Amino acid sequence: MTIRDIPVNTLAGAPTTLADLAGDKALLVVNVASKCGLTPQYTELVELQRTYGERGFSVVGVPCNQFMGQEPGTAEEIQEFCSTTYGVDFPLLEKTEVNGDDRHPLYRELVRTADAEGTAGDIQWNFEKFLVDRNGAVVARFRPRTEPQDPAVVAAIEKVL
Repeated sequence: MTIRDIPVNTLAGAPTTLADLAGDKALLVVNVASKCGLTPQYTELVELQRTYGERGFSVVGVPCNQFMGQEPGTAEEIQEFCSTTYGVDFPLLEKTEVNGDDRHPLYRELVRTADAEGTAGDIQWNFEKFLVDRNGAVVARFRPRTEPQDPAVVAAIEKVL
């Protein structure tokens, strides 16, 4: 079993897996929030989706309210905000716990991956990014302040495509 096989729910609450949701695409899994200082990163995430989507890539947004309550909305409010404010056209999962005792199994696996400095463990804040290759291996981790179109992120995406 890989990351791609872990049960998740869509933002609408439908059960799925990353494999079912995105097929055999490489994925950038990002915990997102609507009321965060980093929320404008949605713009670059949408651009990544548009640039690489046809080459077998998808962003997957995972709303999370664990960081100062910065994702307080309902599923409908999150969807409306993302689509009207940023034109989000990539899949969104249901609001998820990424740290702590109730950490979702997806994030239990993701946080085992170290960042560029060699540090694994808890999610630091909203907009932490994990690159998953087509085989389900987590191949890179980028901390929240690393912009989605940072050269290191783009190079990592290019490498897995």
